Amino acid sequence: MGTLFLVATPIGNLEDMSPRAVRVLRESKLIAAEDTRHTGILLKHFEIQTPLTSYFEHNKLQKLDAILAALADGDVALVSDAGTPAINDPGYELVRATLASGFDVRPVPGPSAPIAALSVSGLPTDAFTYLGYLPHKPSERRKFVAQIADLPYTLIFLESPHRIIDSLEDLLAILGDRPVCVAREMTKLFEEYWRGPVSGALEYFKSREVRGEFTLVV
Repeated sequence: MGTLFLVATPIGNLEDMSPRAVRVLRESKLIAAEDTRHTGILLKHFEIQTPLTSYFEHNKLQKLDAILAALADGDVALVSDAGTPAINDPGYELVRATLASGFDVRPVPGPSAPIAALSVSGLPTDAFTYLGYLPHKPSERRKFVAQIADLPYTLIFLESPHRIIDSLEDLLAILGDRPVCVAREMTKLFEEYWRGPVSGALEYFKSREVRGEFTLVV
């Protein structure tokens, strides 16, 4: 019987790919990937020739039986586009189904954007809450932020460049001018960290063209 390995992959810098991750991907019978084209580039770089199958948000339930069947013949590796699988990416349902079918599930730890940003934020790390992407619609986002305003933990969010200004405005209006670390393009060429009050982050990012993926630690 095979094992399902959740293999973390780089969030930017390919040097963050661990030797164990490369070995597991090479030795697996099948790799289930969120985006086969994106993962194909990674596999080509590391000269890995393991067969790929797609496993993403809109086909994840339909793919369960096929992946479980593959596990009967050997190990299967699950990867997301970047970072640790099943953390804000497809994978939770597959892990549950794999365990229910009697197969083992093991992590191959590595990069994770929320943890990377938290570790360098300069904010308390002993207790934190990861909340993924804030809601897209303004009314839903404000309602959500209001619901978490009294949590006594460091808060971690993901955000896109298209909504970063709106989200910072809502955080300032509802949470107040709290300390924040805004991490942009972590481990990539234009990696940047802004630390200070939310009002300062808002002023800073309003004054320039906003690009890249963001992680907010508040």
